[in-house]
Amino acid sequence: MVAAEVEIDVALVRALLAAQHPDLADRPLRVVAEGWDNVLVLLGDDLAVRLPRREAAAPLIEHEQQVLPRLVERLPVPVPAPVRRGSPSTDPPYPWSWSVVPWFAGHRAAAVPRWRRRRLAGPLAAFLDALHRPADDAPVNPVRGVPLTTRDEAVRRRLADPRVRHADRLERVWQDALAAPVHDGHALWLHGDPHPGNLVVDDDAGLAAVVDFGDVTAGDPATDLATAWLTFDTAGREAFRSGLAHRYPAGDPVWVRALGWAVAMATAMVVDSSAEHDWLPPLGAAALTQVLADS
Repeated sequence: MVAAEVEIDVALVRALLAAQHPDLADRPLRVVAEGWDNVLVLLGDDLAVRLPRREAAAPLIEHEQQVLPRLVERLPVPVPAPVRRGSPSTDPPYPWSWSVVPWFAGHRAAAVPRWRRRRLAGPLAAFLDALHRPADDAPVNPVRGVPLTTRDEAVRRRLADPRVRHADRLERVWQDALAAPVHDGHALWLHGDPHPGNLVVDDDAGLAAVVDFGDVTAGDPATDLATAWLTFDTAGREAFRSGLAHRYPAGDPVWVRALGWAVAMATAMVVDSSAEHDWLPPLGAAALTQVLADS
């Protein structure tokens, strides 16, 4: 993981709240996650504070602040639309925007066996069906929703890594995806990264929330449909695709491109994940197994 450019702790968060949202400043605070881009601090038992830990991530928080309030009303699954916004501060010193968001109790779907994730197929299909609507003013994202050809160099680098098994077969999948007809319709709203680490499930493995919209953008829906292989086993994938068949029927080349996006995302998990995210390489390897099962 890249080093934090700003060290975020409970004292800093409490000072920011006291300065900008004093009615929340006396609630208990606890750091619950420190990711590549952001730190998440539990605020009481129903809110969380989400703060960038490095400059490159700062625009992603702003994208969430701009987009999620506009999308939340039409989405059938809870999402972390900000309930309060924080601004850059000199006292205490903190250079970027930050958010107070709802806290969703549960755990990430990546910790649930694939066969149990089948329960997510219908709700996740409904979520993407509602999300994938034309967008004219979405944030630009150079690595999501774009033509697969723009990801070719990165994917081939990963396929050459010995940690990626059956690279020759995966390369054929990738070539087929590159050769598929490109998305020529309206750019659609995309989550950008709906892998099972960004799906919150409840104790019964039901879909409680979809989180981490830092990659939100517009473009080719195949990017989001890659979750068919990232998240599900064969039975779950069939249910997921059935739930979207009215939008993306079986013969639609969007599914060929989605398979390519699954290769792109899963190889990134295997090769480019840091030691702090040791759950990602096994997730990526399992997704590649699912890709090969359909190839």
